[in-house]
Amino acid sequence: MQTVVITGGTDGLGKGLALHYLRQGAHVIAVGSTAGKGQALLAEAETIPTGRAGFVRSDLTSVAASQDLVERLAEDHPVVDKLILCAQRYRLFGDRVTTREGFEHSFALAYLSRFVLSHGLHDALRAARRPVIMNVGTPGVPLGRIHWDDLQLTRAYSGTKATLQSFRANDLLGVAFGVLHAGSGVSYIGYNPGVVSTGMPESLPQPLRAAAKAFFAMFATSVPRATAPLTALLDDPPAEPFTAYWRKRRLSPAGRAFARQDALRLHDLTRELIPR
Repeated sequence: MQTVVITGGTDGLGKGLALHYLRQGAHVIAVGSTAGKGQALLAEAETIPTGRAGFVRSDLTSVAASQDLVERLAEDHPVVDKLILCAQRYRLFGDRVTTREGFEHSFALAYLSRFVLSHGLHDALRAARRPVIMNVGTPGVPLGRIHWDDLQLTRAYSGTKATLQSFRANDLLGVAFGVLHAGSGVSYIGYNPGVVSTGMPESLPQPLRAAAKAFFAMFATSVPRATAPLTALLDDPPAEPFTAYWRKRRLSPAGRAFARQDALRLHDLTRELIPR
């Protein structure tokens, strides 16, 4: 029985992947912040006799909580076949928000939690037969940059700037992971699913919420349809340490978005930022 860990596994695309792997007979551990959604997933999983579901509640905006989650998962599951990183909460509007540890919210949730889980579960992953990490984000979108002189965006903050920086940071996270863990057998995939029909518009203010819902209704891919190319990659991952995809299209590793020097620079800066 494979062990599949999914952050954001109680909602949207993460939940769709959780249900898929339960049907495939896997042991799925869904990580989320809302107990009600976790219990709803477990109730739905009871109708799927082929797999085994677990729910872990964790505040992934907290580095300490992410590190505790790694310790708990590694202790309970010495072998992890798949780590799928989907947890995201868009804050495109409003004032700058910091976590209790002092990190800008998007940087903490969308990037730091993925950094901690990726590197922290490396040993459990490399113990698997065909281990893979999938970081679901926006590789291939030429927007946003790393603000090297102000990673926490204390000056000239905007929610859009923060969100886009977290996307670019995840591109570099995958590159650095591939460099630092080359030869370990763990395949790291940056994956852009395109526009998927999830509850994301609910987080937007009106009238943008209504416009986003209308756009999603016309152009978004359904969750079941969006999971197919993801699971194809997860079940047969590339041999290379790092690859990036926009849906089914493999992206070139050339270009600034995947610059090795920038990736290692961000890795070193991140190690300085977080404890342990």
